[in-house]
Amino acid sequence: MANDDHFALRPIGVVESKLSKVKDAPCQGTMGEQEAWITIRKEVVEGMKDIKAGDKIIVLTWLHLADRSVLEVYPQDNRNNPLTSVFATRSADRPNPVGLHPVSVLEVSGDKIKVAPLEAIDGTPVIDIKPVI
Repeated sequence: MANDDHFALRPIGVVESKLSKVKDAPCQGTMGEQEAWITIRKEVVEGMKDIKAGDKIIVLTWLHLADRSVLEVYPQDNRNNPLTSVFATRSADRPNPVGLHPVSVLEVSGDKIKVAPLEAIDGTPVIDIKPVI
């Protein structure tokens, strides 16, 4: 383990979505089939040149509005579910709120990638994109 318990992440882009409030976002992308655009920062745009419509990718986001003090949640915000430790769930609220979103690429245009289904809200930082293998 590194001797420094802090490190910096630089966003590579940002989500542009019709979803503007956390309460309106589905718990999982497949629960809403929401389309969204990811705008890639100009200094890393070359890193997306081989992404094309039809590709399956994993978008990693920084869930910037999450509560980082949460260690237990009711899965899918349903109090009928048992209280569960956060690392056993996909909750946005967690010590390091990294979102993991398997999506399909619908369109690529300049510095933008249109994807679905993506449950991240408008303005969510994108920290990485990886292919599904």
